Amino acid sequence: MKLKLELPEIETYRRDLEREFVGRKIKDLDIKAMTLFPEIRTKKEVADLVVGSKVELVDRKGMTISVELNNGNYLIIRLGEAAEMSKGSKDRGPKLKMSISFTQGGDWKIWDSSAETEILVTNKEGLPHALYDEKRPGLDLQNQPLSWIEFGRFVIQQDKPLKQLLTDQSIFVGIGDIYSNEILFDAGLMYDRSSATLSTQEVRRLYRSVAGVLHEAARYGGTSHPDRPFFNMIGEEGLFSQHLAVFDKAGELSPRSRTEILKTRFKNQTVFYCSTQV
Repeated sequence: MKLKLELPEIETYRRDLEREFVGRKIKDLDIKAMTLFPEIRTKKEVADLVVGSKVELVDRKGMTISVELNNGNYLIIRLGEAAEMSKGSKDRGPKLKMSISFTQGGDWKIWDSSAETEILVTNKEGLPHALYDEKRPGLDLQNQPLSWIEFGRFVIQQDKPLKQLLTDQSIFVGIGDIYSNEILFDAGLMYDRSSATLSTQEVRRLYRSVAGVLHEAARYGGTSHPDRPFFNMIGEEGLFSQHLAVFDKAGELSPRSRTEILKTRFKNQTVFYCSTQV
């Protein structure tokens, strides 16, 4: 089971960057791999755009992190599946790709054992284009909240099995194996139910569960799992793993019914569920 970073983990990084680096002045860059910057040729070009500026704002759109600098430029960061970020010098295991030092405080480091992480540098005019993620163009339900009525109309029109609906990055961005299982359990809905068959009450339950599970997961700093360990930027483990109801708990007792949690495969995805889901 190959697990990926999901919205709560990216939101955890966003909050860390905001807490640790807003107001700090960039002193230097140590770029280990220019593959990080697909649109820039040299390290000097990157330095000229970034060094000497202060971090003003850290935002997020979907799985993309945006760092606004006070010189009018933005760092647009898309982390790869194996990427991590940290503050300070502790070795995180994956290959170090870049370190940003500040005039005060610890360094910001980006690690990635692959070549998937990308960073764009743009100005305000180019920001909308840079933020658009063609691989994951779906709705960000934390940053683009819908009313439950709008949500209901949208999901019913999709007419897709709920597991596929939630994990389709062209529909909803940043929901993967972990949180889709938790959302469907929390909503009491089966993974293979078509979204077109949901009643008004079921739509409201699904709406509340999507918002609630993603919010709680971010509040606990994401989920760390043996197949995808996750730590925030100061090395604290994602603690939502302690609050998972069904994910990777096949054979354990359901917290709702005290019957056995079941596991199956559906459309090449792993599903964990309880007999109370309908």
